[in-house]
Amino acid sequence: MARGEGAEQYAATLLTVKPINTDIKTVKPKARRSDLSVWNKLCYAFGGAPYQITGTALGFFLQIYLLDVAQLDPFYASIILFVGRAWDAVTDPTVGFLVSRSRWTRFGRMMPWILCSTPFAVLTYFLIWYVPSFEEGKVFWYLAFYCLFQSMQTCFHVPYSALTMFISSNQKERDSATAYRMMVEVLGTVLGTAIQGQIVGGGSSCPVELNDTNSSNFTMNMNTTTDSLEEKKRSYMIASGVICFIYVLCAGVLFFGVKERKDSGRESSEPLTFCRGLWIIVSHGPYIRLVIGFLFTSLGFMLLEGNFALFLTYALGHREDYQNILLVIMLSGTLTIPWWQWFLTRFGKKKASYCGILWAIPFMILIVSIESNLIVSYLVAVAAGVSVAAAFLLPWSMLPDAVDDFKVQNPDIYGHEALFYSFYVFFIKFASGLSLGISTLSLKFAGYVTGNCSQPETVSLTLKVLVSPVPIVLIIVGILVLRTYPIDEERRQENSKLLEKMLDSDSEASDLGSSV
Repeated sequence: MARGEGAEQYAATLLTVKPINTDIKTVKPKARRSDLSVWNKLCYAFGGAPYQITGTALGFFLQIYLLDVAQLDPFYASIILFVGRAWDAVTDPTVGFLVSRSRWTRFGRMMPWILCSTPFAVLTYFLIWYVPSFEEGKVFWYLAFYCLFQSMQTCFHVPYSALTMFISSNQKERDSATAYRMMVEVLGTVLGTAIQGQIVGGGSSCPVELNDTNSSNFTMNMNTTTDSLEEKKRSYMIASGVICFIYVLCAGVLFFGVKERKDSGRESSEPLTFCRGLWIIVSHGPYIRLVIGFLFTSLGFMLLEGNFALFLTYALGHREDYQNILLVIMLSGTLTIPWWQWFLTRFGKKKASYCGILWAIPFMILIVSIESNLIVSYLVAVAAGVSVAAAFLLPWSMLPDAVDDFKVQNPDIYGHEALFYSFYVFFIKFASGLSLGISTLSLKFAGYVTGNCSQPETVSLTLKVLVSPVPIVLIIVGILVLRTYPIDEERRQENSKLLEKMLDSDSEASDLGSSV
């Protein structure tokens, strides 16, 4: 039940029964704090799947798709990856600013953005995985549709992320809903990996080794390779079509299953200019420390994600199995989300972040230290998935606490939660775009040859550096920054009590004003 609906029903009861003031004070908070049902939490959680399904498919497969299927030069592929991510990062604060200034409708403030962006997002996503027949404008094709998709995805994901603050005012309910969301989002990464990997990873464009110098054999092998490439193109389009269908389905479940709650009857405080909103956010110390800490840790995992398929293919030689290894990582992450939710509830979110994120480091070292071994690769994938689950859950579980802390310290500024989420995503995406562009460019300097079934040893060495030493350094820096994050469990609980008092006071003032 939406908070606005509950307030209207209760107001009608007050007019009919006319109870005394003491009864009002005892009943009203209970009505306002009604628990979210499991169905509400599940419907909310399904809204996070489209972002993760498409993000995983793009993160794991776009680089190898541009290089080996679209057969672009690594330099142009790096431009597409960097500019696309940079554009995506710029649109996040812009959309967050526009969302914060949106008027309340009967569907809420966030839901119209989610609903209207969905059809454009699925269309542009599908066209990313289509290889046009022309060669001259191919780079522009991918750059244009990649940027357009990122814009439409931002119009979906920023309001959805901010919706966390509007499904409940209770921290425990929000944490529980976030855990549901992370379960579904990690499951979304499994679906993205499974759909994209199993459909497009079943075949190889290198079916025969060209050891025989006989010209007829050479011609036959070249024809076979060409047929395999066409089959690969079709499989990418099939996979994208399936993902587009799931995207629309999840958006529909979110829209019909979740009611956005109005924050204590408030519309928002006085509208902020873009610069003013930016200054207010960057001046809040706990938020900035949290963002910077997870900026570095997320960079480490994103760098690993963006290069892992190439690493498995060319450094370890698991060309026929890399999609299954990626799937095992995501399955392991999905199964350990409930355990991490219990851990952070029992020991606190900061301790959970230390243990969960640092867990990946030994396995990053192991995967590049041993000789290529398929069994060991699968074991490492299972262990790495545990850390991936923590990296998914903790940032989105801790971000609402930083927003609550801001509300306590700035009670006169409200209704701008979308700005906090959009700027967080902005910093993460911009830095990840830079890292992916640099990593793809590094492959060009290492001698990566587009369309080749084998690569020089320098490419293998570069990939090892990109999936182990560099991410490890980034993760350690991020953990050191998170140690300075000041919101521990004691402060978080104190903020929760203060917010409850503020909400009760606002609700009483609203009832008093309506009665007058």
